[in-house]
Amino acid sequence: MRLLLIHSDFIEYEAKKKTSVAEETTLLQDRAEDALAVFCAVEAVDEEDLEGVVEQALAEIGLVADKLSAETIVIYPYAHLSSELSRPDAAVWALRALETGLAGMGFTVKRAPFGWYKAFRISCKGHPLSELSKTILPSDEAPKREKTKITREFFVMTPDGLTHDTGEFLDDSPFGCLLRKELGEPAAGGGEPAHVALMRAKEIVDYEPVSDVGHLRWLPKGKLIRDLIADYVLGLVLPYGATPVETPVMYDLADTAIFEHADKFGERQYRFRSGNRNMMLRFAACFGMFSIMRDMHISPNSLPMKMYELSTYSFRHEQKGEVIGLKRLRAFTMPDMHSLCSDMPEALACFEEQLAMGWKTGKDFGTALVGVFRCTRDFYDEHHAWVKKIVADSGVPMLIEVLSGRVHYWIAKVDLAAIDGQGRPIENPTVQIDVESSQRFGIKYQKDDLVIYPPILHCSPTGSVERVICAILETTSTQKVPMLPCWLSPVQVRVVPVAERHLPAAGEVAARIRKAGIRADLDDREESVGKKVREAAMDWVPYVVVIGDAEMQKGILTVTIRAKSKPDKPHKETMTEDVLIEVIQEENAGMPYRPLYTPVLLSKKARYI
Repeated sequence: MRLLLIHSDFIEYEAKKKTSVAEETTLLQDRAEDALAVFCAVEAVDEEDLEGVVEQALAEIGLVADKLSAETIVIYPYAHLSSELSRPDAAVWALRALETGLAGMGFTVKRAPFGWYKAFRISCKGHPLSELSKTILPSDEAPKREKTKITREFFVMTPDGLTHDTGEFLDDSPFGCLLRKELGEPAAGGGEPAHVALMRAKEIVDYEPVSDVGHLRWLPKGKLIRDLIADYVLGLVLPYGATPVETPVMYDLADTAIFEHADKFGERQYRFRSGNRNMMLRFAACFGMFSIMRDMHISPNSLPMKMYELSTYSFRHEQKGEVIGLKRLRAFTMPDMHSLCSDMPEALACFEEQLAMGWKTGKDFGTALVGVFRCTRDFYDEHHAWVKKIVADSGVPMLIEVLSGRVHYWIAKVDLAAIDGQGRPIENPTVQIDVESSQRFGIKYQKDDLVIYPPILHCSPTGSVERVICAILETTSTQKVPMLPCWLSPVQVRVVPVAERHLPAAGEVAARIRKAGIRADLDDREESVGKKVREAAMDWVPYVVVIGDAEMQKGILTVTIRAKSKPDKPHKETMTEDVLIEVIQEENAGMPYRPLYTPVLLSKKARYI
């Protein structure tokens, strides 16, 4: 607690405007003569022992007042004394306790209201003891809240419903790599992940030296890939019934529900002052969506209700040494869906659907996923048959972690992960059953005269967009002929004329392919055909079309197909233009499309790195 004590000839104030955390009062103005003004800020650290801090403050204020022979004390909430303020409810409790305690000591006490913008005037007496400042901290002997010791049990469940010791699966497979990480076994790999060099070499994304670490600059190819992934997720959740929203990136910590939710995520947050308000940058879309939900009229007939946001950006103040590439960032894009469910059976049904969605995204991105299911002991004992069902539906073994008690807002969750080139997990899709936030935020509906706080599912069908790209690039590092999925390739077809006389015909072919909804560019540079084809291979272009005399005369294209090629052994096929278009359209069927983000002519293409 921070105190500024001023012995005054007079102090007067007038409350002008309420904030969102203002306490109700009818005393909007007051004045005191010959008073000790106690400007006070209650800090977050005080909450460790609020009663003890108040007792210390009472002793300090009483001592000063006695020395000054002051009979009147004015307690004035003054947030500007600290940048680490307590929760509003804790501050109000402490201020009222000071008021009551000082009155009990025989002083005449006035207290300005908390949470109001106020105008004030004060006249300081100006003697040596007229201005004093005090900092009061919780005592080292203050009672600490005892934390319940949580134990964890790990085992593997296979699709046949049988359970196994984890040691049976500790091998070099992707699932074995996941187990080693979760069980705290030494990691096999070390050094910089493979995708870091690739993201720069392929001009997808680069570090931004004039920003904070973990904030990136996205180049045209990378921006296209990000936008396609965003389109993909939207196309996934809309048919599922999700309603898109957009919410702010910053929130006022004076809101008790927001403070408590944020406080569960520790210190890895961006927090800052805006005027006299303590603010935070969001680390997920929960805050804005929950705020919308608590202001809604919710009918049981509208449940389950699914809300979706592509949170660009979310922020986590990760430790500087942990920030690397696309795997761990301080600013990231998170596709975030929250589902209000009427009851637990409905929550379990939605969980199954959203888990299936997560497995699907791994297939569509070409990144094999492995999974761990976590829950409390009570949940497992009650729903162990359902746990067997979701593992059977997944069709792969899953690591099961059973916690002896609940330590988070969730009672059950699943995390799916890709494995990088060094055998380390990249956590991506997740689904969680939240049984705490609806009550904290006041999200409720009424049924049969009962007020019901519904379970909420948190789901990211893909995980952060950046980690999706990380997983895709890490997957390419293990391929003999690396390539992106065709629908995500910034250029899907490159048309290469053999000589300058072939350029017009090659340009017409490229234009017709683009008209068919395929990204095709044209290498019009004065380079040899061999160099152009090699550079197309370095750009991981899935289909490379060479146009020469024979192709112009016969109308048959010579196409190098990257997916069928081997190292130093390009696979070439001849086909008509229509067949090529049909092959690519079939390969991209059901996936989103965007046009080129780079120039059609390679002679116009910029170099970024």
